[in-house]
Amino acid sequence: MTRFKAILMVCALAGSTACVTPGLAAQATVKVEPASVNGPRPLAEQTAQAAIRDYLESWQSLSAALNENRADLLNADFVGDARDKLAQAIRDQSQMAVTTHYQDRSHDVQIIFYSPEGLSIELTDTVDYDVEVLDHDKHIGTRHMHARYLVVLTPSELRWRVRVLQAEAS
Repeated sequence: MTRFKAILMVCALAGSTACVTPGLAAQATVKVEPASVNGPRPLAEQTAQAAIRDYLESWQSLSAALNENRADLLNADFVGDARDKLAQAIRDQSQMAVTTHYQDRSHDVQIIFYSPEGLSIELTDTVDYDVEVLDHDKHIGTRHMHARYLVVLTPSELRWRVRVLQAEAS
């Protein structure tokens, strides 16, 4: 098995979350589908916009964390299971003495659930991105990825934070 394939396997073992880290969301095409929330609590437009903004910004901190092998960069945007899995992926990557650079190409986001208490928003995101693996700054390989993710956001003091970031089975 090549080193590049081994590194991609680490990403898969980390729940696929490590392999979804685009560079800057501002560089990617972002399409926001109309919310399809059917429930007892209406979703205010301002809340939806804030959740999507914060979610897209979380990709920037995720990219930086994996690029620099620094799990602490996840703290502002991730909590719970998502943060734990991503931090483990960073530890695994660091132990292999590699770094990864991500460039997202597109996001197709849709809010699908808003909890009655206002304590979580669920969305889906179909993402296209490229991942480049470097071993001591030596290019090992690049792969184009296309994946659909289920995301659960939870509010904190000032922003929405990612609690679940999970690849859907294809």
